Amino acid sequence: MSSYTPPVDERPDDTPWPALKWPIADAVVLSGGSVTLTKFTAADAHELFAALDHEAVWAHVPGRPASAEQFGASIAERVTERGDTAWVVRLSEAVGGLAAGAVVGTTSYLDVVVGAARLEIGWTMYTPAVWGGRVNPSAKFLLLRHAFEELGAGRVQLKTDIRNHRSQRAIARLGARPEGVLRRYQPRADGTMRDSVLFSVIAEEWPAVSSGLQERLNP
Repeated sequence: MSSYTPPVDERPDDTPWPALKWPIADAVVLSGGSVTLTKFTAADAHELFAALDHEAVWAHVPGRPASAEQFGASIAERVTERGDTAWVVRLSEAVGGLAAGAVVGTTSYLDVVVGAARLEIGWTMYTPAVWGGRVNPSAKFLLLRHAFEELGAGRVQLKTDIRNHRSQRAIARLGARPEGVLRRYQPRADGTMRDSVLFSVIAEEWPAVSSGLQERLNP
């Protein structure tokens, strides 16, 4: 049997942490940088479906919908059955040839554990016209800031397919810390089993991550 060295406790003097402030009111709007985030409603389904109706968008995401109605129903199911908070991402300024006000994607808070003050940011998809620019870091900054500074999160995690190198690099550039690989974690659209690369930001790291993102968005 190979030897095993247990990891070091990075927070040996940890103190009690309060539960997450949850749920999020429907009227909450997150705005800053290049984007505005509002909670998903059925009225958003057609614009969102049109924005994401690209083969490349769904390359690493299972369950590509065949219609706006199907897409809206799947998001509503996640919200009601799993307790996710789904957000619609709109531009607050022209980006990638798209006008201010255009719907460019969606992202969600999911796997929320109120007592442990943790949640995940996932189901993030954008129209290819805004890939590699300010939209994703702007949206992630708003979501992380709201999670840590308004909801009282102690941990926010993000994960992605081991084959999705673009997504991994984007998450790492946010300042999130890689934690390892969850092997054979979930099925892909083609039925193969995906390994997921896991990242996180914890409350103690948020001030530095926040500063880095603000410098990136406001050079």
